Amino acid sequence: MTETSSHPYDALTPDTILDAMESAGFVINGRLFALNSYENRVYQIGVEDSAPIIAKFYRPGRWTEAQIREEHTFTAELAAADIPVVAPMAMPSGDTLGQWQEFHFAVFPQRGGQAPDTSVTDTLYRLGQWLGQLHNVGASKPFQHRPAFNILDGITSKNQLLTDGDWIPADLRPAWDSLIPDLYDACARRIDDAGEVESLRLHGDCHAGNILCREEQMLFVDLDDCRTGPAIQDLWLLLNGDDTERGQQFGELLEGYEMFRDFNRRERHLIEPLRCYRQIAHAAWLAKRWDDPAFPRFFPWFTQPRYWSDQVLAMREQLAALQAPPINIPGQY
Repeated sequence: MTETSSHPYDALTPDTILDAMESAGFVINGRLFALNSYENRVYQIGVEDSAPIIAKFYRPGRWTEAQIREEHTFTAELAAADIPVVAPMAMPSGDTLGQWQEFHFAVFPQRGGQAPDTSVTDTLYRLGQWLGQLHNVGASKPFQHRPAFNILDGITSKNQLLTDGDWIPADLRPAWDSLIPDLYDACARRIDDAGEVESLRLHGDCHAGNILCREEQMLFVDLDDCRTGPAIQDLWLLLNGDDTERGQQFGELLEGYEMFRDFNRRERHLIEPLRCYRQIAHAAWLAKRWDDPAFPRFFPWFTQPRYWSDQVLAMREQLAALQAPPINIPGQY
C-alpha cells in the first residue's frame, strides 16, 4: 500500500474547470459548486442568462474516448425512445464530449429528485416497466467498445489486486484465502445452474441512488458503468430486505418488466454470484483509487482491521447465500 504525492485530479483546479467550459462555448458566470462524486468529478456551473449546468470530468485513464462515446450514444438512444434518462447535452461546440488538457468532460442539464422508495409496490412496478423498455433498446444492437460482465474472471482479478497489494491484514489472510476458492466454486455452480442467458447493453449500476423521483416522474441517471451483461444485473440491486421481502419485490418488478419484455427466470441464479462479485469489486475499487486524496478522506475505515474482519464475515454469509436456493417469486417457480 503506497501513497503518491500527486494525482491527475490535482490539475483539475477551478480555473481549469471554467476554462474547459469556455472552450466548449459556454458563457459562464464564474459560479462553481462541487457535487458528491468519487469515481469522476462533478460540478454545478453557473451560465449567464440560463439555468446552471452539471459538468462531469471523467477520471483520466479509466475509459477510452470510444467507450465514453458509446455511453453517450446509448443514453441518446434511450432518450429517443422516450425512456426517462438524463442524457449528455450537445454543447455549443456541437459535441456531447469535450476535452481540455487531459480531461474528457460532458455536460448535463440540472435535474433534481430523490431516490425511489422501493418498499412501495407501485414504484417497483413502474421501475420494472421502464427497465423492460430500457432493455429492449439495449438488446437492439451490441456495444463495440464497452466491457462485459464476467463474474468469475472479475472475482479472480479483483481478489488478486487486493492480495498483491497487501490490503488484507495478515491475521485475516488465512480466512480470506480459504474463502475465495469456495466462493469462486459456488459462483461457478450457480452460473452453470442459470445456463445460457442473453447478454445485452445495460445501465450497469442500476441502484436506487442512480434513479431520481420527482412529482411522480422517474429519471435514470449516471450510465458511467453501462456495459454488456444479463438483464438481472439491472434488477437485483433494487431488491432489499429478507428473502420473503426480496421475492415479493422481484415479483412486482417482473410484473412491470414483462409488460414490455420477457424475462428468463433462470437468471435468478445469477443474483448471488453478482452480489459476490460486487462485494469483492467494491473493496478492490477502494484499493485501486487509494492514491486519489478524496478516497482516504471519505473512506478512512478502509485500512482499519474492523473493516476487513467485517468483510470476512460478510463473505461467509455470502457463501451461505450462494449455497441456498435462488430467490423465490411468490406464485411462480
